[in-house]
Amino acid sequence: MLLRYFYDEKLAHASYMVGCQAKGEAVIVDPMRNIAPYIETAEEEGLTIVGALETHIHADFVSGSRELANKFDATLYISDEGDADWKYQNLEGIKYQLLKDGDSFNIGNLVFDVLHTPGHTPESISFMLTDKGGVADEPMGIFTGDFVFVGDIGRPDLLEKAAGIKGTSEAGAFAMYDSVERFKKLPDYLQVWPAHGAGSACGKALGAVPSTTIGYEKRFNWAMQFNDRSSFVDALLDGQPEPPTYFAVMKHVNKVGIQLIEQIPALTKLTTATEVKQFIADGLQVIDTRPAEEFAEGHMKGTINVPFNKSFTNWMGWLVDYEKPFYVLTDEADLDEMLIALRSIGIDNLRGYGDAKAILNEEAELETYQSITVKQLKERMDKEDVHVLDIRNLTEWNDGHINGAQHIMLGTLQQRLAEIKTDKQIVVQCGSGVRSAIGISILLANDVKEPLNLAGGYESWVKEIV
Repeated sequence: MLLRYFYDEKLAHASYMVGCQAKGEAVIVDPMRNIAPYIETAEEEGLTIVGALETHIHADFVSGSRELANKFDATLYISDEGDADWKYQNLEGIKYQLLKDGDSFNIGNLVFDVLHTPGHTPESISFMLTDKGGVADEPMGIFTGDFVFVGDIGRPDLLEKAAGIKGTSEAGAFAMYDSVERFKKLPDYLQVWPAHGAGSACGKALGAVPSTTIGYEKRFNWAMQFNDRSSFVDALLDGQPEPPTYFAVMKHVNKVGIQLIEQIPALTKLTTATEVKQFIADGLQVIDTRPAEEFAEGHMKGTINVPFNKSFTNWMGWLVDYEKPFYVLTDEADLDEMLIALRSIGIDNLRGYGDAKAILNEEAELETYQSITVKQLKERMDKEDVHVLDIRNLTEWNDGHINGAQHIMLGTLQQRLAEIKTDKQIVVQCGSGVRSAIGISILLANDVKEPLNLAGGYESWVKEIV
């Protein structure tokens, strides 16, 4: 048997290739949309990809199952649990097998047993793997998807908060309790292979270790320590972070399907600042992906700064309008990797790009912004001539904040601009000064005059002032 681990750091998403080397066949568990790494590994190992396994209808990334079906005529192994709202659609022309609790199927000498593990979503299933190519007659591990993570479990509130399905948070939490109790009865030695690691918004305290065991989680996972439903439900629902707005889009995309990457139109290249200005005047978004420091020193008025780093995918999902074309100013060397990141969450409406340095060099009047230290902020606050805008997550705000600050989480800032107090100069503040740079660019693009970025953010405030 062969087991390979693939990890997308920008989404904290884990997927797996499981192969029967004796038969030369492999499947991918919870595949990402970019299937190139799977193709490369399969070719290196002499395997043919024959299937894609999905633990549930994902909300945080576009599944690559249909890409695999198109490329290899692979079979989709997908859940048939949950009610009518959680059935896969748009399966015409694709080979698939619908699965319920207790079902099993073989890939060569490998046996996958299906467990219905609802809670995160109603249709969620887990796959228990047994390698019968040798002497084993018992399973070695379980692919849990978003059910059990290292040190955490899947959140049950996404359907309500992201997809707008009222009343599902508590029902999901109660279902999760039963699923956890079932999980605790499985053998301690079983390995656990989850679909996410630290940084994912599908839980609230995910560990950064790639895998774990059932026995370890039973001893140390906070969610495994409860003996009554009500306490478990209260603890599970408490303190869950805000789900990105794009989660609702992903649920729909993975349920009904999305166009193949090969069908997405080619990009146009912008060559002049005049083109950029016209797009902005037409109400289209232009994203400047340079580092925040460079953007602060000079940028085209009306552009929004989302630096191309580890957090790029998450914030683009929050801030980009999926219904309108948009453009990026970037380093052309980053373009291929950027497209993979954008398409991983279904942002297929990028229409063009421009070389940031070349276009900015021809623009005579660039906009800038300044930063302020926490000591300078304290002096300004004593004079009562500034307004502090805290754009951190709600959980961070609840853990502590600057007295008198206004809280608007960054991902919702564009929709809540009318709530901002503008009678004084605004100081934008986050945890360390990274997210606030994005917030500054949003304010500037919406004609808020001379906002300041708090250098070091709340961490520096606590260290130097509190």
